[in-house]
Amino acid sequence: MNYFKNIKQFKFLILLGIICLLQSCSDFLEQEPGTQTSIEEQLKTKKGVLEALNGMYGDIRDVVNVPAFIVYSDIQGGNLKITPSAVGTIKGQFRVPTAITNFYSFDDSADNSNFSAFYGYAYEAINEANLILEFTDALTDATESEKNQIKAEALTARAYVHFLLSQLYSQNYSYTNDASHPGIVYNQKSIKNGLQYPSRESAANTYNYIINDIKKALDLYSDNLLQNGPVYSYFNKINAKALLSRVYLSKNDWQNAYETANDVITNSGVTLMNSANLIVQWEKPDLPISEILLEFSIPRNLEGTANISLSFYFGYTSPTVYSDYVASEDLINLYETDDLRKQLFLVQPLQTLINLQLVDRNYYFTKKFQGNPGYVAFRMSEQYLIRAEAALKLNNTVQAKTDINTIRERANATLLTDSENLEDAIFLERRKELCFEGHLFFDTTRNHKNISRNDGCQSLNCSMDYPSLKFVLPIPRNNTNINTNLKQNESY
Repeated sequence: MNYFKNIKQFKFLILLGIICLLQSCSDFLEQEPGTQTSIEEQLKTKKGVLEALNGMYGDIRDVVNVPAFIVYSDIQGGNLKITPSAVGTIKGQFRVPTAITNFYSFDDSADNSNFSAFYGYAYEAINEANLILEFTDALTDATESEKNQIKAEALTARAYVHFLLSQLYSQNYSYTNDASHPGIVYNQKSIKNGLQYPSRESAANTYNYIINDIKKALDLYSDNLLQNGPVYSYFNKINAKALLSRVYLSKNDWQNAYETANDVITNSGVTLMNSANLIVQWEKPDLPISEILLEFSIPRNLEGTANISLSFYFGYTSPTVYSDYVASEDLINLYETDDLRKQLFLVQPLQTLINLQLVDRNYYFTKKFQGNPGYVAFRMSEQYLIRAEAALKLNNTVQAKTDINTIRERANATLLTDSENLEDAIFLERRKELCFEGHLFFDTTRNHKNISRNDGCQSLNCSMDYPSLKFVLPIPRNNTNINTNLKQNESY
């Protein structure tokens, strides 16, 4: 019990610092010396640092489980639509969930952003990672190998959360020819070092910092497993490389994307699920699929009961108990009849108000996230598709087709031939294979494609041409008011 109490105390101290930062409290550390001492007490032993590290993972889990973030990429890109209301006076009618009200129409508000919680949680997690990095070297009760492992995980976490922020608040890397457009604030110091009012880096610098952090981490990782619980829930050398390959892909660094994804595929020891297990693996109610590289598993209490999982957003229980989001037929219609992945949808009739009459209409609930699933951060299929795209850009069409066909053959889909448009084929394969895992919108903007949402779109703006200033979110107003060096995104 003391273990969880210490984590909560640590997170409270950090949150107190973040709140003070948001309220522009000057000289916070001088005004609150007790807080500084408490942080130093917490982080002066290996046990305390490991508790802090576990708390950092908890906050990253909070970041990726923000309701707006869970569905952002797929509902903006057109993979998701909203279900009709199940009960009450509005039964059968469509109501846009509060969590997405603003951004769904590409009109989020800096004053009341759907992503305010995400922004705050993200920089809180980054601050925790920085504190861990600042204190770990001074530990006297940890071996060098243990200290290196702690720093590797914290560096990877810092890179990962900054990367998520860059996807949401900065235009894609090739928005300008030299990536000179605004990136994000890249925090490399904790609030312990005093309040800072940094400016946003360019997109180019943002990516350089992300890549440098991951590379430093890769040099530090050891075989030490310092955390309790499933190994797939923590950063390690393999999933850090998976993150790096994704970052290189987003940067259009094709050679490095290819080599890094190839390294993961060849040397990780993790293999793709086979056809026979594809459906069964995704239907498991608790454990992740076997090809997972990193899953932020949902927390459980001392009795083993799970807290809120992704099924809250995608689950189906009965005709009157179901979640807000289902697959759009824009996505469903992309699958061939015999594609096994079409079996990953639970088809259920829901009463829908049409011409003032309640009638049954079929809706497609994903089977990926029923039961108690955690957040899928990285899995092996993505690495094959990264290698395929990078290979194509490097004019290695043979490898590109081989990797796409590896994924398609497993799904019993038609294999590609020489006559196919490989660029479009890769884009569509990513859309089908990685649906609801947070990729589509970013893939769309990265490829300079237009947004086109048809089936079930309840937005005021169902289509949006690239480029658009609305393809990034507004920085919450509180942050730009306090930090006058923090430039707001255009149009907000």
